[in-house]
Amino acid sequence: MDKTPRVLLTAAAEELIDRLRAEHGSIMFHQSGGCCDGSAPMCFPVGEFKTGENDVLLGEIYGCEFYMSAFQFEYWQYTQLTLDVVEGRGASFSLEIPLGLRFIIRSQVYTEEELKNLSPVSNGA
Repeated sequence: MDKTPRVLLTAAAEELIDRLRAEHGSIMFHQSGGCCDGSAPMCFPVGEFKTGENDVLLGEIYGCEFYMSAFQFEYWQYTQLTLDVVEGRGASFSLEIPLGLRFIIRSQVYTEEELKNLSPVSNGA
C-alpha cells in the first residue's frame, strides 16, 4: 500500500512550477511559521534558501522538495496540504510574486486510515 502523501498539488500549481523552472531551474518550497504572508508557501531556486534542523522535509511534489518550519509543522501535522495558485500579489520574496500570482495552501484533516499510513518526514538539515 502506498504511503499517504503529506503534500499534494493542483494542476494550476503544476503549470506554475513548470513556468518557474523554465526561468529559474530547480526550485523548492518552504513554509515558515511567520504571520500573514510569512505562513504562506514560498518558492525559491534550489540553494537560495538554506534549511536547517528547525525545518521538516514533508516530501517531494512534482520534483520539488517541500519544507516546513518545525514549529509550523506542530500545528499542521494532522492535515494534508494541497499546494494551489491564486491571482494576487503576496508580500513575500517567492518566485511567483512578480507574475501577479501566489502559491497558497489548502488543507484537510487526515482520516484515521490516512494517519496510520503517513509518509515519514525528515529533518531539513
